[in-house]
Amino acid sequence: MSKVGTRILVAGAGVSGRSAAEALLAEGASVTVTDASEERLAELAGPRMRGAELVVGLTEPPSATDLVVTSPGWRPDAPLLTAAEAAGIEVISEIELAWRLDRASARPAHWLAVTGTNGKTTTVGMLQSVLRAAGMDAVACGNVGLPAVDAVRAGHRVLAVELSSFQLHWSNTFSPDTGVILNLAEDHLDWHGSLRAYGAAKGKVYGGNSVSVYNADDPASRELVTEHSAARRVGITLGEPEPGQLGVRDEELLDRAFGPDGVSLSAEAAPVSLATVADVRQVGEHNLANALAACALARSCGVSATACAEGLREFAPGEHRSVVVARSGGIVYVDDSKATNPHAASAALGAHRDVVWIAGGLLKGAEVDELVRQHAHRLRAAVLIGTDQESIAEALRRHAPDVPVVGIPTRREAAMSEAVRSANDYATSGTAVVLAPAAASMDMYTDYAHRGREFAAAVRAVRAEPGTEPAEHPRG
Repeated sequence: MSKVGTRILVAGAGVSGRSAAEALLAEGASVTVTDASEERLAELAGPRMRGAELVVGLTEPPSATDLVVTSPGWRPDAPLLTAAEAAGIEVISEIELAWRLDRASARPAHWLAVTGTNGKTTTVGMLQSVLRAAGMDAVACGNVGLPAVDAVRAGHRVLAVELSSFQLHWSNTFSPDTGVILNLAEDHLDWHGSLRAYGAAKGKVYGGNSVSVYNADDPASRELVTEHSAARRVGITLGEPEPGQLGVRDEELLDRAFGPDGVSLSAEAAPVSLATVADVRQVGEHNLANALAACALARSCGVSATACAEGLREFAPGEHRSVVVARSGGIVYVDDSKATNPHAASAALGAHRDVVWIAGGLLKGAEVDELVRQHAHRLRAAVLIGTDQESIAEALRRHAPDVPVVGIPTRREAAMSEAVRSANDYATSGTAVVLAPAAASMDMYTDYAHRGREFAAAVRAVRAEPGTEPAEHPRG
C-alpha cells in the first residue's frame, strides 16, 4: 500500500491510531503520530513503534506529508485535518487504510460491513457467531474490539466489520462485499452538522457492494439503499417476508431472498427456515431485526440455515446492552448504558411494560420529544442525571405530565447511587428500573461502560440497604 520513504501522519494515539502506525511502519513508511495528550503518546513507546516520530498537538501536517490517517474521534473541522485538506493532502480513516492494505495482499478477505445508529455491535457479534458456526475463519472488528488493520494483518478470511459514521466519513475507496444500514436516527449531529450529512456517511457502506442489505421497516434505511446502492438489494422485516426479503412468520426467521445454497439471489426462492425466534436469546424486537441482518449478511457468502440457527443460539451479547444486573422483590434492574441516543433508548424502554427510567447525559443535539411521547404510557417515574437532563425534563412535562420526575445534580459524586435509590423508591413488583440514558456519558463518566458499571454497583449497594422492599406507588 505504501512504499519506503512515504511520509504518513497518524492523527490520534488511541487504539486505532496505534494499529495504523504499526502497520505503516511495517510497510516501510515514514510515520509521525500526533495527539493532544502527551501521556497518550508516551504510551506508544515500544519496539513495534520504533522509528515513529511522536509529536504533541500538531495543527498542521509536517512538510512533505503524503497522507493523513485520522482516528474517528477527530472531527472534520479539527485544525490539523482542515489544514491537510487545504494543502491537498488526502485524509483517510483506519478502516480505509485496512481496506487498502487488504486489497494489496495476495489473498484479500471477504468484507461484511454493518452500520446504523443502533444495533451495530450486537449485529456484528451475531454475525461473527454465525460465520464461525459455519466453520469460517471470521472475526468481528472495526468499531468494536479489534481494529480492522489488525484483522487484515492477522490474515482472517472473513471480516465482520462494525462501522461508525466517523470511520465511513473518511473512507474514500472502501467497497465491502455486502453492507447493511440497520437504521438511522438523530445522533452525532454535532460532529456531522446535519442528519443528511450523517446519513450520507452511513451510505458509504453500500459503495461497491455485490449485495446491499437494508431494513425494510426503517424509512431512512430504505431511502439510503435506494440512493447509494447499485447492487442487488435484500430487505429485512419483522413482518412476513416478501420475495427478496428475510422476515418473521409463526415464530420462525425465514429467508425468501437467497437460494438454497445461501448465495444465489432469487426473488422466487421458496422460503428457507433459518432459525426460530427462541434461538434469538436477546430480548426485544430490535434484536430480532439484528438477527435477521446478521443472517442476511452471512447468507450472502454461502452460510447454511443450520449455521444461522446454531450461531444465533451460541451468541452472547456484549456488556451494557439490556443486561439484567439484578432481580429483587419482583423488580428487575436493567443496564442499557449503551443506549447513548434516543433511538437506542426507545428499544430499551419498549422491552418493558412498567418502567422507572434513569436517563440523561450529553444529548449531542438530539431531540427526545418523540421518545418520551412514544413511551409515556409505560413510565412510572423518571430519574434524570447529567448535563442535558433539563431537555428530557421539559419533554416529560409536555408529553407525560403525570409522571414523577427526579433530577440528580450533575456534580454530585454519588449521583448514580442517588439515582438508583430514587428509582427504587418508585419501583414496585413488576417494574423494570432501566438505565437507558438516551445520551452520551462523557459529561460524568469515562464512557458508557463506566456508566453501566456504576449503575450495577449502585444497584447492588442500594439493594443491600435495609428497608428497600418494593414500594406501593400506584401507576402515574
